[in-house]
Amino acid sequence: MNLPNILTFIRILSVPVIVLILLIRYEGNELIIFIIFILAAVTDSLDGYLARKRRQITVFGKLLDPLADKLLIVSVFICFVELGLVPAWMVVIIVSREIAVTGFRALASSRGINISASVLGKVKMNSETITIALLLLGERYLGKLYSIPQIGLYLVIVTAVVSSIEYFIKYGPKVLSE
Repeated sequence: MNLPNILTFIRILSVPVIVLILLIRYEGNELIIFIIFILAAVTDSLDGYLARKRRQITVFGKLLDPLADKLLIVSVFICFVELGLVPAWMVVIIVSREIAVTGFRALASSRGINISASVLGKVKMNSETITIALLLLGERYLGKLYSIPQIGLYLVIVTAVVSSIEYFIKYGPKVLSE
């Protein structure tokens, strides 16, 4: 197993740790969970960069990296519903988008069509990561700036819906016609 794949695997292993720390409320856990989440999110950029730079792109990595991203993001959003930080309807939209796009990509792949992340898909992922990080810090650390992640949630919803529509419009005719 190469270093990029190890980093991806570490991101997957971080998910239960993040969920446990997030759901076991204690004084000061906001900063701890923020740091762990940021480190996990950084592995997403780092593993791709290293795979390209070292020419270590593997089928395993191509499959595991997006799965690791989705596990991380979706797990935290589900915990946010449990904690009352994000409305369930928002998380349903986010999770539904991830399942739909992942399924669509799998179908495309089975037909020899590679669907790379679009610019809007990357904006969605970055807005999710930033919004989650700010929500993890909470009002205690953000104070009056806590409205920023609240606005970020709507940006996540808009980019999730629009990017999924973009994928289906761009690739749908080709994927679904075969």
